[in-house]
Amino acid sequence: MFFDMRYLLSVMLPAMALTLFASWWVKSAFTKGSQIPNMQRITGAQAARRILDSAGLTNVPVEPTQSRGGALSRGATPDLDDHYDPGNKVLRLSPAVYGGASVAALGVAAHEAGHAIQDAQGYSPMRLRSALVPAANLGSNFGFILIFIGLIMQSIGIAWLGVGAFALGTLFALLTLPVELDASSRAMKLLTSTGLVDRTEYGQARSVLTAAAFTYIAGLAVSVMNLLYYAMLVSGMGRSRD
Repeated sequence: MFFDMRYLLSVMLPAMALTLFASWWVKSAFTKGSQIPNMQRITGAQAARRILDSAGLTNVPVEPTQSRGGALSRGATPDLDDHYDPGNKVLRLSPAVYGGASVAALGVAAHEAGHAIQDAQGYSPMRLRSALVPAANLGSNFGFILIFIGLIMQSIGIAWLGVGAFALGTLFALLTLPVELDASSRAMKLLTSTGLVDRTEYGQARSVLTAAAFTYIAGLAVSVMNLLYYAMLVSGMGRSRD
């Protein structure tokens, strides 16, 4: 299982390629957008504040993180941690976005403000994703272990339990996609409705959000590929015993 050439060729290599490309694209887009000052010369923090206030969310604070990165929502890439915290109702931006006066900073800030608005409006996919977090974390951490134990002990039941646990992580990735795409859609509408960007800036901000959205698409694809491989592996074990 662990040195299976099929796994290397059908899952590991494509997964690495998708992940590396997604990481390169979002960082490249953000770097390019960071070099373009926005027309109003306002920071990401100021833009987020204006958007939140326009939506009646004056009680949601905007705070800086301790990271030096900047991207969309925690989990986009390991070193980029702009995010909205639904538990504490706080929007946190990395220094590059919080104090940055670029078009990229506006796009990221608006995206995270979009999450805050989703939370305030009770956006269903966001609620489902939040409710699934504990189970998804548990499944992602222990699903593979259960599959491994099942294969070693030749226990189909334990192995399929592991596949089911791992599937919770895939379900989380599936629910994450509409949440992130909706936040980006809201962001572009909010940037125009509040007059924060003009037509030229709109295109650049959108390119940053599009690149970031691909990281979630890639993450879902990788998760699905792994899940299908594990399911086929366990299914094959069951057939070999018949």
